[in-house]
Amino acid sequence: MTIPIQSETSLVAEISLLEQQFVKDPETTISDLLKAAGADVVDFVRFEVGEGIEKEEVDFAAEVAAQVAGSN
Repeated sequence: MTIPIQSETSLVAEISLLEQQFVKDPETTISDLLKAAGADVVDFVRFEVGEGIEKEEVDFAAEVAAQVAGSN
């Protein structure tokens, strides 16, 4: 099995925010887009796919029992 080795430049471009491609125009980097807009990145938050979508765990049987107990 052969594992391709990325060049250091492409690895930095992949993990660095400013060197990533702009989604709407892959020919433009985030750095180029910011320069054109006269803007700077001061702070950012990185989210993984699906992160922040915590689903509340509900015990349906306990919920029904509580409602039945409350109606008596």
